[in-house]
Amino acid sequence: MNIQNVNHLVHAYKVAPWRVQRQWIVSALLAVVALAMVATLYLDVTSQAAIAGREIQSLNIAITKSQRVSGDLETQLASLTSASVMEQRAIDLGFRPVESDEVEYVIVPGYSAPEPKILTSASLPQLSALSIRPEFNESLFDWVDERILSSSRGR
Repeated sequence: MNIQNVNHLVHAYKVAPWRVQRQWIVSALLAVVALAMVATLYLDVTSQAAIAGREIQSLNIAITKSQRVSGDLETQLASLTSASVMEQRAIDLGFRPVESDEVEYVIVPGYSAPEPKILTSASLPQLSALSIRPEFNESLFDWVDERILSSSRGR
């Protein structure tokens, strides 16, 4: 760079100092705008997280209310179907307890009562090593040994 060029640049800045001031002002404004954009982005993300948190809280409250209502309804159902309430409702409807001489049994031809299927140790088939297929009797080591022997024989 030539000394005349340097002198020319120094002279230009001395004649127009507003250029340097304008560069500083523009740089400061750019920094402020960038900072404002970052702050806006941060506020947007924070507000969305806060809104989602409030929605979760309101949904949890709704779930709790629904569980309480369901519990209340189950309690009411249990109360309405209790033996004493059902007996009182039957009496109010004109029903009365049956007397033993009023009972009449009907025999249905061909009907047999179902037998309960209770599993006992006597009803289970006895398993022995002879009744189990050989592929279910061998251990992992036996299987690996068989594979190694069969590959060495060339099968």
